[in-house]
Amino acid sequence: MEPDMRYALVNNERVEASHGLSALCPGCGQPMVAKCGDRRVHHWAHRGRRTCDHWWEPETRWHRQWKSRFPAGWREFVHVAADGERHIADVRTGHGLVLEFQHSHLRPDERAAREAFYPNLIWVVDGTRLKRDAPRFAAGGQMLRPTPWRGIYTVAFPEECFPPNWLDCRAPAFFDFAGAGPVAPGAMPVERYLWGPLPGRAEGHGVVVALGRETLVRAARERPQILDAVGIVGFLQARFRAERVAAMQEGHRLPSGKPSKRRRVWRRPRQRRRF
Repeated sequence: MEPDMRYALVNNERVEASHGLSALCPGCGQPMVAKCGDRRVHHWAHRGRRTCDHWWEPETRWHRQWKSRFPAGWREFVHVAADGERHIADVRTGHGLVLEFQHSHLRPDERAAREAFYPNLIWVVDGTRLKRDAPRFAAGGQMLRPTPWRGIYTVAFPEECFPPNWLDCRAPAFFDFAGAGPVAPGAMPVERYLWGPLPGRAEGHGVVVALGRETLVRAARERPQILDAVGIVGFLQARFRAERVAAMQEGHRLPSGKPSKRRRVWRRPRQRRRF
């Protein structure tokens, strides 16, 4: 399947697809044609079956809605590595943060390759693609435990909340369980927020963040990181470790709560010799 794109180069300017236009791909420089039918949103496609970026996936309405929350100049950004490797990021902000909106199935090796290519990345995953994902989170979410931070939780068994292939990410991954449709004001928290497992574990516990859509967009616009994932997981790791040490120490105490002492055995005193 050939990738479709919203922008292509016409006279070296990024423009959207329109009837009768021809353009060049901003990624590979090959000719593109405007696809302006009635069934799909207007888009650009490579002439023939050529694909310049095997990471690119066909754009859905869900993709478009998310990308439209960011300035046009940040969308479909051609990222070139030091060795010349090129890929088209869904969104790259002015602070260098890359947002990849993932709808289709993604192999773990490709996910790892993207995380290595984009040093500052977050994922937004369409949690409505598979029917079992949202019900699984709704059931597993009952095990979430609050932390000192609002909207941040821990869970002993994160695999009961999220697809297992997303639990070993090096970048934060936020699941959108509402999809492309509007979110009703009275919607359940599962749909009202984005839910994301952070990289790493805190004493074996997963760390999960609930984030509003506009909160994520505003943070991406204003700073290079959505949140300090490493700092959050590290703090909770230290807290769980301290609690574990305290519990171990408590286990060595008497039921009364007083520290246990070595039992003294009475002995008959020795008679002293007189000189």
